[in-house]
Amino acid sequence: MPESSSREGLGHSTPPRSANPNYVELVRFLIQPFLESPESLKVDCELSASRPKIWIRLAFDSSDKGRVFGRGGRNIQAIRTVLEAAAQSSGQAIYLDVFGGDPVGNRDEAAEPESSSKSQPPRSAPPKSAPKLRTQ
Repeated sequence: MPESSSREGLGHSTPPRSANPNYVELVRFLIQPFLESPESLKVDCELSASRPKIWIRLAFDSSDKGRVFGRGGRNIQAIRTVLEAAAQSSGQAIYLDVFGGDPVGNRDEAAEPESSSKSQPPRSAPPKSAPKLRTQ
């Protein structure tokens, strides 16, 4: 039996399931490197009292959205995977919601670039000069 106690001293024991990770700090650690203005990050963490569920809501400047999500959503998916692993180690389920960081007063300024793209006609039909394929 002394051998098993010496193994525990080497760090081979599992952490207790009752310890909850600091999700807010973990999210800040994972998200802030992608942000141009890290002070814009707002994180809200809600723990369910009746069930082992955690809801994390975060908001940041919309100009950083592309970097946080990454190409094809790879960055945000990796962040979700890390959060799920941390929650699973504590016997919990986690949900991550990302909200736009634009305050209500700045929506007009953010909408200006979109208005210029709306003036172009939609491209629903292919160009008329496209060659047709012949079947034999």
